[in-house]
Amino acid sequence: MNISGHAALVTGGSSGLGLATVQRLVAEGAQVVIADLNPPAEDVAAELGDAVRFVATNVSDEAQVSAAMDAATELGDLRAVVHCAGIGGPMRLVQKDGSAGNLDHFRKVIDVNLIGTMIVASQAGVRMAKNEEIDGERGVIIFTASVAAWEGQIGQAAYAASKGGVVGLTLCAARDYASKKIRVVTIAPGTVDTPLLAKASQEVRDSLAAMVPHPSRLARPDEYAHLALSIIENAMLNGETIRMDGAIRMAPR
Repeated sequence: MNISGHAALVTGGSSGLGLATVQRLVAEGAQVVIADLNPPAEDVAAELGDAVRFVATNVSDEAQVSAAMDAATELGDLRAVVHCAGIGGPMRLVQKDGSAGNLDHFRKVIDVNLIGTMIVASQAGVRMAKNEEIDGERGVIIFTASVAAWEGQIGQAAYAASKGGVVGLTLCAARDYASKKIRVVTIAPGTVDTPLLAKASQEVRDSLAAMVPHPSRLARPDEYAHLALSIIENAMLNGETIRMDGAIRMAPR
């Protein structure tokens, strides 16, 4: 599908993977709604111009997601949704002091990362199903998982479980939407040089980069955006989770 002249929505689009995706979609001629808790930086917003609209959105809130989707349909037929929003944070099933793991944290991560993905998929599908077909399809939904879905590290119990759920949802969603001519694909990044990772020490960043077999570096957000655009454009990509990780396999810690 050629996204030029159509509407798209990117959750978590104010920074990191989401912002890179917004920039790529705008460059391809799309009108984009950024659905995020906070707006992009003023200089970034100015650079993106009138092609982008921001809607404050908590992806675990169905009403807020619905409002963001409605805003996107005001820009045109909603043809692509890229779901980048998510949270992490360390959590062990048994803490170092011997007490039980933080159940509230576990619930929050599942609520945002997994329940949020279901909400985004459902709300996007409702609107895309009303589109006229273009070259045999109506829309594309892209989820974001993580290599932690397979190789969750010590302290990643909540995050890994949530991303494993996203991977499990992918094929089911693609099959649910097949009759509607809507595709669903998931990207599972490895270590990416996002603003969050930029806060880490250079020693930590170098260590993470050295773990990647080839290319032995951190991935760039624009590489995620490039893959997202390729998924939108390639009609045979459906029901699949694509690892974008340089062949890394995470160690226990």
